[in-house]
Amino acid sequence: MENLLLLHGAIGSKDQFNSLSRELKSEFNLCTFNFPGHGGEPIPETGFSIQLFAEATIAFMDKNKLEKVSIFGYSMGGYVALYFAKYFPDRVEKVITLATKFHWDELTAQKEVKMLDADKIEAKLPAFATELQKRHAPVDWRSVLNHTSEMLLEMGKDNPLKREDYSTIKTPALILLGDNDKMVTLEETIAVNELLPNSRLEILANTSHPLEQVDAEMLASYIRDFNI
Repeated sequence: MENLLLLHGAIGSKDQFNSLSRELKSEFNLCTFNFPGHGGEPIPETGFSIQLFAEATIAFMDKNKLEKVSIFGYSMGGYVALYFAKYFPDRVEKVITLATKFHWDELTAQKEVKMLDADKIEAKLPAFATELQKRHAPVDWRSVLNHTSEMLLEMGKDNPLKREDYSTIKTPALILLGDNDKMVTLEETIAVNELLPNSRLEILANTSHPLEQVDAEMLASYIRDFNI
């Protein structure tokens, strides 16, 4: 059975893959874990970074004796997956991303950080605040948001994956984007797909950004059928 590693997004956790896992469990050896500082894992003193999350992926694979995996990454998890494919190409078979934001500059980062204001979330989206509190306990969910904001601002100053990096990623890739995604543009997704030498782009119908709103059965069919 093929090893399929699922990587969650920013301020997310591995539990968000429960529905997708049910769809795929009979066909893959499914693996997932919480990035440092997520899902109750302690926040490192160094804070968050794409490099940290890629190194955590290697550590998870080594601990579980996974020599090589295919990776599905949602949102930030997709960015980590491609970063991983660049720097650890011998450890990955294929990469599938969904709803991944590739374009980062200072203005983009500032815009994204505004959506991570804990006070505003608590005031306007109390149910989401409660969900975040449960998702990251015993770690303070506000601290998770703050460290994520710091990481995004750094990415805005120095994007970990430059345009020229994508052309060096030879790993077969499937780039997925929902047709109603309000956070990721079609333009940036097409641009990266064209830079990757062994990639194709698919648009998911009636699909917005939040993973919980993605049709798990439809997503599973794209993952299952991916073959370049």
